[in-house]
Amino acid sequence: MAPAAPRLVLGLLVLSLCCEACKKVIFRVPSELEADTLVGRVDLKECLQSAEFISTTDGNFKILEDGSVYTTSALSLSAEKKNFTILLKDIQEQVEKKIHVSLVEEEKKTKTQKTRHARDTVLKRTKRRWGPIPSVMIENSLGPFPLQIQQVQSDTAQNYTIYYSASGPGIDQDPKGLFYIERETGNIFATRAVDREQYPSFQIICFATTPDGYSPEVPLVHTIRIEDDNDNAPYFTQDLFEFCVPENSKPGVVVGQVTAEDRDEPYTLHTTLKYRIVSQNPPITPAFSLHGDTGVISVLLPQLDRELVPSYTLLVEVRDMAGQPFGLCTTGTVVVKIEDTNDNAPSFKQIQYETRVEENRVSVEILRVSVVDLDEPGSPGSGAVYEIIRGNDDQAFEITTDKNTNEGILCVVKGLDYESAKQRVLVIGVNNEAPYMLAPHSQQLSQSTCSVTVHVLDVDEGPVFKPCLLRLDVKECEDIGTAIGRYVAEDPETGNSEGIRYRIPPGQCNWINIDDKSGEVRTVKVLDRDIGEMRRGQCNITVLAIDRNNCAYLSPKGDIPFGIYDIPVSVMDNGGKVGESTVRVNFCDCVTPTECDGRSRQLSGGNVTLGLWAILAMILGSLLLLLILITICGCCGRGVMHRQVTDDCANHNLIISNTEAPGEEVMDHNIIPLQNTCDQGGYGVKTGDQQTFEVVKGRGHTLESVKGAGHQTLGSLKEGGGQTMMDTCRYSYSEWHNFTHPRLGEKVHLCRQDEEQKHSEDYLLSYNYEGKGSLAGSVGCCSDQHEEEALDFLDQLEPKFRTLAETCIKR
Repeated sequence: MAPAAPRLVLGLLVLSLCCEACKKVIFRVPSELEADTLVGRVDLKECLQSAEFISTTDGNFKILEDGSVYTTSALSLSAEKKNFTILLKDIQEQVEKKIHVSLVEEEKKTKTQKTRHARDTVLKRTKRRWGPIPSVMIENSLGPFPLQIQQVQSDTAQNYTIYYSASGPGIDQDPKGLFYIERETGNIFATRAVDREQYPSFQIICFATTPDGYSPEVPLVHTIRIEDDNDNAPYFTQDLFEFCVPENSKPGVVVGQVTAEDRDEPYTLHTTLKYRIVSQNPPITPAFSLHGDTGVISVLLPQLDRELVPSYTLLVEVRDMAGQPFGLCTTGTVVVKIEDTNDNAPSFKQIQYETRVEENRVSVEILRVSVVDLDEPGSPGSGAVYEIIRGNDDQAFEITTDKNTNEGILCVVKGLDYESAKQRVLVIGVNNEAPYMLAPHSQQLSQSTCSVTVHVLDVDEGPVFKPCLLRLDVKECEDIGTAIGRYVAEDPETGNSEGIRYRIPPGQCNWINIDDKSGEVRTVKVLDRDIGEMRRGQCNITVLAIDRNNCAYLSPKGDIPFGIYDIPVSVMDNGGKVGESTVRVNFCDCVTPTECDGRSRQLSGGNVTLGLWAILAMILGSLLLLLILITICGCCGRGVMHRQVTDDCANHNLIISNTEAPGEEVMDHNIIPLQNTCDQGGYGVKTGDQQTFEVVKGRGHTLESVKGAGHQTLGSLKEGGGQTMMDTCRYSYSEWHNFTHPRLGEKVHLCRQDEEQKHSEDYLLSYNYEGKGSLAGSVGCCSDQHEEEALDFLDQLEPKFRTLAETCIKR
């Protein structure tokens, strides 16, 4: 039990030192220290639970994350005591603590201790060669193999023949054949290189026996440690690091931390890592910083604008050997996304809008307004919230947001009245769902607004009774037809009652009625409170006011098949009451309504039946075609008249008529000259498209088949040198008819009566043929006035007309 006491005291001493580690730690070390020598270990978590940054004030020492303190170079204690400080920092909590470390040189052994040790040596035998220190083999050794790494010997080999053997991992266990031991010498050899990351150490059991199998030594457990070689480059724990940071973050804000690992031996330079940023994309002003020891990424640029650069890609490097150039390195990728904040206020695309809506329309969309917002689409910073600032005192309008398009939907929720206001002007403002955050070095912006002019369209509204409820009092036993009052309605558009008809629906009180035009209410029975329904003393009557302009039109919507349709019709009055009815409509392709039978007309059996209207159209077309053919024939035909005249033919051509008055009466305006008369007989021949009339001297017949017009003659007679005169007359029937019809009717009307309201004597009298070439026009009441007034030509008549003048002289 005695040897255990010093160990317990030592354990209490170490525990006491660890508890006071945050204050002061003392390590006793030799005066000469080599590089990478373990000085001691400090409990860092007891001082600071989350230490992100660990450093020392003395560059000759380094401290690992587990608190182990190593020397970085060989040194000697110049004084009996050496002090330095370990710095611990928590960046997030902004906490920093210090641990003071003191190195004290070990005390030298006194003479008394040496004598006691010598005495112990003499009194006690030690087996130094049978218990050697652990062997060390360099990782990835290049040989030559087999490579001797250790020798074990028993002290009994001085007196006995000893054979050595071994077993365990690397000998007779996996990896088999890696080591072996010489039987006679006890030398341990390695047969090939070893990977420390796979086999960091081996523990083999060595045996020493005599040839007869006696074991003078207990089995020896020997440890072979594989010394690390920097053959593994560090690697990042993730292929891609992604972090987010709000835009406009202040410098120093932690974005994230990158971590890397190294498979080499911990707490050595082979696993001491350093981080740095190799490049940044986009290659602008560096926006982030990377802590070399911890891998913490922080904001460096004071202005991170998502609208300019939405994300950054960083190429980072980690290198072992504390970042020395000869260390192994690996690169990784870090993507930093800039989170959107509402630093851009929305603004309307247009400042002014115009729209139209019919009056009395309710729950109808009338306009969509849109805004421009540079913030991230779909985020609360870009989601628009619209509001009506002015012009909606009566709450007739409502505006909502379309989540898909971010547009503002303006709707009418209460009916508008055209007569009250023909247009409404609204002012609409817009904000975002998220509160506005002012970006650094920017000014506060005012709310964006726009104006909307709503034009109210007039519609034909139904008449309105004013007041809606009318009370009429009437005395009992009033006579039938007594007027008890008037109940009239007004048209909201005109403000009067013109054109409104009134009616009382059936099924109500039958002892009064209303005039359909004036709205006057009269009794139709003698009122008696003691009989029938009059016992109640009152009667509630609903009066209908009908506007003659209230019409509904039905039209097919799109291409629908023919057939019979039942169409529901809903009518709503200004009071909100709705009446529904069904209208049956026969939609067909028939010519007349009587032919509509609800089915489309189809041809059956290849037979076609003509209707009445089709037959009538064919008859009229045939008559029109016949009339056109007759007109063409009349245009192409010409009449030819032949006449033989001699110098003394006046007596044959002029016949004295007893009915013709001489002198001035011949010049009466009321005489009608019928210029189709002639002294000759005539005949007409119609051949082909021509109609020829021939006039022969001396026949004494009239040519009644020819219709003259005005004072024109059928033709002219050409004479010359006592030879036969030939006259060819060709007139189309259409020219003849068009000229004579209006003039003849006018002249007949004028010549019907004379000044004494008597018929003119020559009203229907005929004249003989007058000849050809006369300078005077036709005589009679139908002649033009200007010809009657110009009579000077009578003094210069040719010989053949003198006989005519003499005949007309009074005797």
